[in-house]
Amino acid sequence: MSVSQSKHSLADFAARFKLELIGDGDRTIDGVATLKEAGPSQIAFLANRSYKKQLPATHAGAVILKEEDAADCPVDCLVAADPYLAYARLANLFDHRPAAEPGVHPTAQVAESSRLGRDVSIGANVVVGEHCEIGDACTLGPGTVLDAECRLGAGCRLFANVSLGHGVYLGQRVIIHPGAVIGADGFGIAFAGDHWEKVPQLGSVTIGDDCEIGANTCIDRGAIEDTVLGNDVRIDNLVQIAHNVRIGSHTAIAANCGLAGSTTVGEYCLLAGGVGVGGLRHLEIAERSTILGGSDVTSSITEPGITWDGHVPAMPTGKWRRILTRLRKLDELVKQVHTIETDIKKRTQNGK
Repeated sequence: MSVSQSKHSLADFAARFKLELIGDGDRTIDGVATLKEAGPSQIAFLANRSYKKQLPATHAGAVILKEEDAADCPVDCLVAADPYLAYARLANLFDHRPAAEPGVHPTAQVAESSRLGRDVSIGANVVVGEHCEIGDACTLGPGTVLDAECRLGAGCRLFANVSLGHGVYLGQRVIIHPGAVIGADGFGIAFAGDHWEKVPQLGSVTIGDDCEIGANTCIDRGAIEDTVLGNDVRIDNLVQIAHNVRIGSHTAIAANCGLAGSTTVGEYCLLAGGVGVGGLRHLEIAERSTILGGSDVTSSITEPGITWDGHVPAMPTGKWRRILTRLRKLDELVKQVHTIETDIKKRTQNGK
C-alpha cells in the first residue's frame, strides 16, 4: 500500500493517460493499493484474471480495468486496454522518494582527472577513479566505486554500493540497484597440465540507454570484445551475465537467471526466473523468444517468437526416484526396441 502527499482527480488521470472514465471525475485519489487493501481515497487495478473475484468487494476509490470488467465494478473506474501498463504510468505520480541533492559529499573521493556534468550527486564514501566522465544529473549512491575511465550518460542513477570495473560505459538514464557489480573479470582460465592460469579479460561492458540492473546482479567484462546490452534491457536481481554475452534491446530477464559466456540473446526476449542458458557451443536465442521459469537452454533457439519450457516440476520424492530408476534404464530400453525393430524388418523382408 502506498499513501502519498499529493492528490489527483480521476478526471486528471483520464486526461493525462488517455483513459476512459466511468464515474465521478471529481473524486480525488491520494495513493495506490491492491484491490483487497485499497481504501476510498486510493486507486487499485485489475490486470490478472485470478484477482477478479476481489473486485465486487473492493473498497477502492477507483479501479483501473479492462472494458469487459467495467460492468462488474462497484466503484468508479478507469478503462484501459492494458490496465497494468496504465497503473505503472499512473503510479509514478505517487513515487515521492526524495531526489538526491546535487553536490559531492565530503567523504567522497573523486579523481581530479574525472569530469562531472551539471547537477551530479555524489554520495558518502563514493570513489570515482581517474579519467571518468559522469553525465548531467547522474546520482552515485553511498559506497559506489567507479574504476578508471568509466563513462556515464546523462540521468544515470546508481544506488548504494554499486561497482563499475575499468572502462564500463553506461548510456543515458541507466538505473543500477544496490550491490550490482558491472565489469568484474569474466571466468577465463586455461589449464596448464597441473594448474590453472588466468586468461586476461581485456574487454569491458557497454550498456545502452534506459536499462535497469537489479540488486546483486553481476555482468562480467568481455575477454576480448565488450559484453554488450542494448537499449531498454531490464535485468532483475541476482542474475549472472558472463563475459562477451550480447543482449538485444527491450529484453527482460528475471531473477536467478544465468547466461554462459558468449551467449547472444535477441531483441524483445523474456527469460523468466531461474532460467539457465549454456552449452558446449556459444548459444543464440532468437528475437521475441520466451523461456519459462526454471528452464535449461542447452542448444540455440533459431526460430523467433516461440515460447520454450524445459524443466521437471517438483513431485513427491518416492515418485521421482521411481522415475529416475526408469530413466537410468532408458538407454537399455532403446537398444532393445532397436533390436526388435531390426528383427521385425528382417522377417518382413524374408517373408517377401
